[in-house]
Amino acid sequence: MNAGLSARLDRVSTGGRYLVVPMDHGITLGAVKGLVDLESTVDSITRGGADAVLTQKGVAPRVHPNKNGKGYIVHLNGSSVIGPDEEDKRRTGSVEAALRAGADAVSFHINVGSDHEPDQLTELGDLTEEAHRLGVPVLAMSYARGPGVDEHDAESLSHAVRIAEELGADVVKTAYSGDADSFERVCAATSLPVVIAGGSRGTDLETARMVRGAMDAGAAGVSMGRSIFQHDEPEAITRAVSAIIHDDADVDDAVEAAGLGLEA
Repeated sequence: MNAGLSARLDRVSTGGRYLVVPMDHGITLGAVKGLVDLESTVDSITRGGADAVLTQKGVAPRVHPNKNGKGYIVHLNGSSVIGPDEEDKRRTGSVEAALRAGADAVSFHINVGSDHEPDQLTELGDLTEEAHRLGVPVLAMSYARGPGVDEHDAESLSHAVRIAEELGADVVKTAYSGDADSFERVCAATSLPVVIAGGSRGTDLETARMVRGAMDAGAAGVSMGRSIFQHDEPEAITRAVSAIIHDDADVDDAVEAAGLGLEA
C-alpha cells in the first residue's frame, strides 16, 4: 500500500475501525428527513464520533464547513427509486472529480446477483485502478441482490465481499447476516476490513445490538446511513455506535451513556 493510500484511509477511520455515515440517499430517495438541512446533520454526527461522512460530489460545499475535521468520502454511482430499475447503479463521477470535491476516499455500489452485475463488476475493477493510480482508497458497497438472492444469506454475502477484494477494493461494505455466528463466515471470506450497512431504521437497541454482533464477528465497523441521519438525535445515536466500535462498549452501556432510552 502506497503512502497516499494509507494516509487517506487513516483520515476515514480510527485505528483501523470505521464509523462512516453515508448520506448519498438524496439521489435515491430525494430530500428526505436528515438530508434537507444537511449541514446540521453533518455537524451533529461528526460531533458524535463519526470517522467520515459520505455523499455525492455535488453537495461537497455543504459538507466541508460542517464536518469538524472528519473524513469525507465521495460516492461515484447511483440510481433513484422513481427510475426504471433501482439496482441499475450508474457512474456519477470520476476519481479526479471526487478529489476536486475534497474527498479522502471514494465509494462504489455493486449488486452481486442482479442483472447489472456484469457491468458493475467491470466498472468497479476500472474504478479501483483509476483510484489507486492517484493514491485514493475505494470503499466497495458490495451487496447480494438479485432475482432469487437472499440479501442476508451468509454464503451470498461472503461471495459479495470476496468479489470486492478480487477487484481491488480497500474496504468492503455489505449487509449484516443477522447474527454474529453467520457473519463470522462473511468476515473470514476476505482479508479486507468489512463494514456493515444499517438498512432501514430500527430501535436504538436493535441498532446497537446489530453493531455489537458485527464487531463480535470480526467486522471493522459500520457504514450506516438512515439509522443515524434520520434519527431524532443523530449525535446521540452516533455516540452509541461509536462507543461500541471504538471503545468496545457493550450494548446497554453504549445506549445509556449516549442518553438514549433502553426500549426493546
